[in-house]
Amino acid sequence: MDDCIIIGGGPAGLTAAIYLARYHLSIRLFDSGDSRAAMIPRTHNHAGYPGGVEGPELLRLMHEQAKSFGVSRENRVVTAIEPDGENFVVRTANHDFAARTVLLATGVINLRPKTLDDALHDDALLRGLLRYCPVCDGYEVTDKRVGVIGTSDHGMKEALFLRAYTADVTLIAPDSEHDLDAACLAKLDDAGIVRVDGPCGEYRIEEERFVVETATGPLSFDSVYPALGSTIRSDLAIAAGAETAEDGSLKVDSHMRTSVPGLFAAGDVVLGLDQISNAMGQAGVAATTIRNLLNERTPIRR
Repeated sequence: MDDCIIIGGGPAGLTAAIYLARYHLSIRLFDSGDSRAAMIPRTHNHAGYPGGVEGPELLRLMHEQAKSFGVSRENRVVTAIEPDGENFVVRTANHDFAARTVLLATGVINLRPKTLDDALHDDALLRGLLRYCPVCDGYEVTDKRVGVIGTSDHGMKEALFLRAYTADVTLIAPDSEHDLDAACLAKLDDAGIVRVDGPCGEYRIEEERFVVETATGPLSFDSVYPALGSTIRSDLAIAAGAETAEDGSLKVDSHMRTSVPGLFAAGDVVLGLDQISNAMGQAGVAATTIRNLLNERTPIRR
């Protein structure tokens, strides 16, 4: 039986793995290989990297660090987490594992614009023509022409957030006419944000700009932000009995404990700020709490 099984190989999962391994605990790290951090062309918010660091390179370095303490990454997809007394059974496609605790660090999946094919999406993302996180990279679009694909309260808030970086912001409805109430319209008007009805699509790259076809014709931007929400990967914890917020993110206490004893969560799957620094901090708290919980059950001795 493992002391802890970590599900998710992004910054939260890897940070927890490093901590737990250095606590001399036996752990497994299950990683399906689709961390959202791998999609980051270059982050400049991560302290310690003055020139920024590419998402894949950050993950590689974290893997290397975890490996130096004996952590072995296993490419597995977990299908269920089942409480078993004070322990857990973690099920995968071809094997079941027993663990004293489980840490869920599965993150979220950004919703992409409809009809945007994978090749174009990845190319635009790599070039910074398509972006998903204004908190992460709003600075990079300072005084540039920015499009936001979205509507209603969520789209309005993202457009207003980006308005702090540039005066040239256009909010584009993804499907048809905008769904904006009077309060939203007043805020957008006050900020000078242009609104364009959908549907939008027929995306392409022309002369290092991202072009979006809209109901009024093609619009060209330096960067486009889809503000379409995300899918929170909390299903495993929900099926195990964990409580969630209205958006499906996991509720945890100040020690990253879910409502299921022994089941912890860290990173974007948890309600809060979706940032690498936040995920890593949560992982450190979760790992230390796991260590102390296990020590209470059976004192850790060398």
